[in-house]
Amino acid sequence: QVQLVESGGGSVQAGGSLRLSCVVSGSITSISGMGWYRQAPGRQRELVAAITSGGSTVYADSVKGRFTISGDAKNTVYLQMNSLEVEDTAVYHCNAVRVVDPSGDMYLEVWGQGTLVTVSS
Repeated sequence: QVQLVESGGGSVQAGGSLRLSCVVSGSITSISGMGWYRQAPGRQRELVAAITSGGSTVYADSVKGRFTISGDAKNTVYLQMNSLEVEDTAVYHCNAVRVVDPSGDMYLEVWGQGTLVTVSS
């Protein structure tokens, strides 16, 4: 079974940095793309950043210039978060789309359980 394993969350003061990691657990053949979403208390889940297997990236306007997504989008993705703001406090979820395993089964979307990022003033 394909799973996403996240790490790197924690608590930091405003202006600080954190790096999130997400690794695919299980055998896969291909992934179309990976990304990070976040959900703050009382708010809907929103896209933070994503990267395709071809290397194209997209960012939410609120994080442009502060966050950088990287990785091979084949089984690993990272999110470097700099100049963190209190408003960045949320549970961050890793996401993978169109995941194909060796038997040819495709998972349209796979989600990680989330890692908490808390930014204090």
